Amino acid sequence: MHRIKNLDGIPAFRASDGTWLREVYHPANDPVSLPYSLAHASLQEGEQSLPHVLDQDELYIIVAGEGEFRLDDEQFEVKAGDHLLVSGGVVQSLKNTGGVP
Repeated sequence: MHRIKNLDGIPAFRASDGTWLREVYHPANDPVSLPYSLAHASLQEGEQSLPHVLDQDELYIIVAGEGEFRLDDEQFEVKAGDHLLVSGGVVQSLKNTGGVP
């Protein structure tokens, strides 16, 4: 099965953590047999996601800008090109400190 999606065709909605989210592939909404979802999240300049905890691991790929990523009591500077693997059960949040979404 081959599928092509473009972000411009996926509506964004405000997720419970405050980010703008576009669900690219989700096993509950798409005819795919993935054990995970793939989403594109964004924050406007100066916005911060609400601290939240997920049961499963989560992978972030920073595609633009820069920010501050908080995991439990640790804080990390992140920028475009960084990849973060967050273990389930960890309190996490992200703040956009750059000049682009």
